[in-house]
Amino acid sequence: MKYCTKCVLPDTHETIAFDENGVCNICRQAEIKHEAVNWEERGEMLLTIIERYKDNGQYDCIVPFSGGKDSAFQLWYVVKKLNLKPLVVRFDHWGYRPLVQDNNIRVFKTLGVDVLQFTPDWKVVKQLMLESLKRAGDFCWHCHTGIFAYTMQVSVKFGIPLVIWGESGSEYRAYRTFEEIEELDEKYFSQVINLGIDAHDMYQWLGGGVSRRDLAPFVFPSKEELEALGAKSIWLGNYIEWDTLQNVKIIKEELGWQGARVEGIPPEYDYEKIECMWQGVRDYCKLIKRGHGRTNHLACIDIRAGRMTREEGLKLISTYDGKRPASLDLFLNMLDITEDEFMSIVKKTSVNNYDFDSTGIITGETLPDMKDWKV
Repeated sequence: MKYCTKCVLPDTHETIAFDENGVCNICRQAEIKHEAVNWEERGEMLLTIIERYKDNGQYDCIVPFSGGKDSAFQLWYVVKKLNLKPLVVRFDHWGYRPLVQDNNIRVFKTLGVDVLQFTPDWKVVKQLMLESLKRAGDFCWHCHTGIFAYTMQVSVKFGIPLVIWGESGSEYRAYRTFEEIEELDEKYFSQVINLGIDAHDMYQWLGGGVSRRDLAPFVFPSKEELEALGAKSIWLGNYIEWDTLQNVKIIKEELGWQGARVEGIPPEYDYEKIECMWQGVRDYCKLIKRGHGRTNHLACIDIRAGRMTREEGLKLISTYDGKRPASLDLFLNMLDITEDEFMSIVKKTSVNNYDFDSTGIITGETLPDMKDWKV
């Protein structure tokens, strides 16, 4: 594999490209973020948007909320900095770790917000997870599609046109750049969010295993519905200079938000992807398909921010990436497949003819709360 000469991303990363100096486009986007974007001007743009939608109904906006670091920060910012009254929308994907509920209670009580939670049929979700794994090597279709589609459905049904998401996708991928300002619409949903798979595809592939009504929460509203509402769905990270470490410091101090260990990453990143039981398995899928894991992702972020050298990043990756997650046994039992079947399915979706070698792979440590996971 070819690696970026500045960070440590390989050429198997999604949307990656290298310039004549071997530097990846994600690193170049980070330079634009830190050096070229006028964040004061962007902040004024955000305030202009807010003025257009504030005090026009029961709620000023919707804030989608998982309970992770980014959604906790975006909710804090919306309430405390923008002085808005949001409706918090939670799509329960059936994978939340026990700590998340405790964090959420602290956050909601501290900020004083109304919360709407939706939990889809578990039997449907289980079929969607397996089908998504087979088709894309990623079992999270129901989660990503559901979070975005259902939130926008609530926007339409409740007549709340403004939806505020968290960090910009340009932090990690090159579908857009920081010079552009992303907004969520049907095109973006199909290109970036749903793995190129829509609810109709799932209905056809499952061959009658689920009804169209079962898949309704995963259908993105039509262009006509969104235009009639005057919907505006924005990313906060396009209007403020997103700094994960500073954001985490704020939510820990202001909201009592607590971190936790996550499979396959260093303990100092106790804020990263703490909310999902299956994060370790998902990162393992990425390792099998693309040859790099979550520690690589985190090291790249810190290298671009000047907090870590490339050599330090490589050392961290060699220590933490590449392990089989202990949670894989629970995951396989849940979906009723063998490890050989799992490996065969995921390998079929590998990119650039990458061939993962599982020889000598060791199993990582068991997380302390794994005994309490409701699987």
